[in-house]
Amino acid sequence: MKDHLLDIVQHTHSLGGIDIAKVTGTEDNTILEALSENRSIILQAKFKGPVADFIGVFGMPNLSKLNTILNIPEYKEDAVITVTRQTKGEDNVPVGVHFENKAGDFKNDYRFMNADIVNEKLKTVKFRGANWNVEVTPSLQAIQRFQFQAGANNEHTTFLVKVENNNLKFIFGDQSSHGGEFVFASDVTGKLSHSHTWPVQAILSILKIADVNTCKLSISDAGALQITMDSGLATYKYIIPAKA
Repeated sequence: MKDHLLDIVQHTHSLGGIDIAKVTGTEDNTILEALSENRSIILQAKFKGPVADFIGVFGMPNLSKLNTILNIPEYKEDAVITVTRQTKGEDNVPVGVHFENKAGDFKNDYRFMNADIVNEKLKTVKFRGANWNVEVTPSLQAIQRFQFQAGANNEHTTFLVKVENNNLKFIFGDQSSHGGEFVFASDVTGKLSHSHTWPVQAILSILKIADVNTCKLSISDAGALQITMDSGLATYKYIIPAKA
């Protein structure tokens, strides 16, 4: 249970803009959905196997609090962490997580959000897929170079993506401003006909937590960018719409 909670926090709260998530769990699968506060990131994730403790529909609010509790040293070894449930009508639903240290003298309770409330808060989380025109596997060097250019051009909140001579290029600024560019990936197949721009910090924050061995970046000419990563426990898909 602790590993699943840590995995969720790492792939949501750690980005800096996601503090609420929705879990939909059945006997067959467990799905996680989230939306960043500024709506620049849509997250869809699926655990590799059903999580028995997560059967039901509930929200996970205040993920920063959950992160704090999970990292209390009292719960580092031999902690008892259980999902608490209540019967509501005909359903037995998860209502929170109870934490106790080994000695049983240090306790915390983290409360889930009612399904109706989280459904209302995340009702705009809908993405039905896209045709991905360009797909690359980011290297650690490419992510570092992206970070360097983002720092050097921090006055620009967006960047332009182009494919030229089979190189995927990230471009900051234009002819009327300071700017910079670099090759993010070489030997790229596929083309991009439209000049879309994307939010720098949203994409960089995701790539910073990525394991380059399991990460894929996909771009659709229709105006969507997706970063997919495998944590070992779940597959996380981050969808970022192009900026107008």
